[in-house]
Amino acid sequence: MTDTLSPLAERLAAVEDRILNACARAGRRREEVTLLAVTKIFPAQAILDAYALGLREFGENYVQEFEGKAPEVRSLAGARFHLIGHLQSNKARKGAELFDVIQTVDSAKLARRLAEAGKPMEVMIEVKLSEEESKHGCAPADVPALVEAIRAQPQLTLKGLMTMPPWSEDAEIARPYFQRLRELARQTGVEGLSMGMSNDLEVAIEEGSTMVRVGTALFGRRKKPA
Repeated sequence: MTDTLSPLAERLAAVEDRILNACARAGRRREEVTLLAVTKIFPAQAILDAYALGLREFGENYVQEFEGKAPEVRSLAGARFHLIGHLQSNKARKGAELFDVIQTVDSAKLARRLAEAGKPMEVMIEVKLSEEESKHGCAPADVPALVEAIRAQPQLTLKGLMTMPPWSEDAEIARPYFQRLRELARQTGVEGLSMGMSNDLEVAIEEGSTMVRVGTALFGRRKKPA
């Protein structure tokens, strides 16, 4: 084990406490919420260290970045890798090859390209609920049609909806976005909700999140490469 494991173990324990407390307040069981460790911009060693502490679900934002890490981590038994960043349809085949779950399907075209890769895959629909230009996702009005398009592809299993609200120091700012995603899921008969990150995971769990995507609270602030 590396020297970095102890601080990571402490941060993981703190995150687990937050999740447990949020579940208790919401009258939910801890098993209802999956912790997705977001390892973008961190080396493969971060995945290995987190795996050693029992984490099995990992999120990455970029196909090209994870392609470089994959040889070191793909052999980890039981580990699953989620793409949580935007995926261009021309990179769908590579994305399908590298990842177990694509959380950012936002069009029928992308769903079709993923299915054409020929590998059974779990997917989620990314919904754009924020007005921010930098955010990607399917418009809320288009979600029902995209749900049907995905369900028409035998290779794809729709696991839920995901969204990313505007970032704010105030976690309550995110609550209406989480409520809206939950309602969209109810309307379309979709169960999973990937929502909530380091700063707002409690609010997300209170609003029904089944997966929180946590990077900073586990691994610290990311230093982008120069």
